[in-house]
Amino acid sequence: MARTPVADKLEQRPVPRWAKRLAHVIPLLVLPSGLWRWAVAFGFPMGMVNSAGELELVRGWPAVYVAFISLLSEAVALTAFGLVRPLGEEVPRWLPFFGGRTVRPKAVIVAATAGSVALMLIWTVGFWEVWTTGRPGPMGSSFWAAVFTACYAPLNLWGPALLTLTWAYWRRSQ
Repeated sequence: MARTPVADKLEQRPVPRWAKRLAHVIPLLVLPSGLWRWAVAFGFPMGMVNSAGELELVRGWPAVYVAFISLLSEAVALTAFGLVRPLGEEVPRWLPFFGGRTVRPKAVIVAATAGSVALMLIWTVGFWEVWTTGRPGPMGSSFWAAVFTACYAPLNLWGPALLTLTWAYWRRSQ
C-alpha cells in the first residue's frame, strides 16, 4: 500500500528527544498505583478499612478484577509509545487485515486527545476527596493514607503527559 504524504512527513521529521523520554515516563507514572493494587489483590489490606473499622481484605473475583485493572492500565499507558515510534505511523505487518496500512494521523490525534482528556477527568474526579479533604477515603492510619496518595498521585500527570506527546505528534504531522 502506498504511503500518504502525511505519513512521509512523520517519517522525515524526527521525534524530539524530550518526547521519547516522556513516552518512557508515562508507564512509570502508572506503575506505583498498579503495584499498590497488586498488593491488595494478593491479600495485603494496604491500610484500607471497612465500615466497622477493620482492615479490608479483597478476595476472590474482586481480587482478580483489581489485578486485571492494573494490567490493563499499564497496557494502555504503553500505547503512548505509538506517538513516538513507527507504530503510530504504520500498523505492524503481522496484524491480520490491517497490517502494513498507513495510520491516519488525524485518527491518532483524535484518539490520543480524547484519551488524555478522559484521563484528566477520571483522575480529577477520582481524586476529588483527596484534593478537598486531604484523605483518600477510609484508611487505617495517616501513614497508609500517605502511601495510597503517593502511589496514586502520579496518575494525575498521565493525562497532561499524553496530551503533550499528542501535541508533539501533531507538530510532526504538519
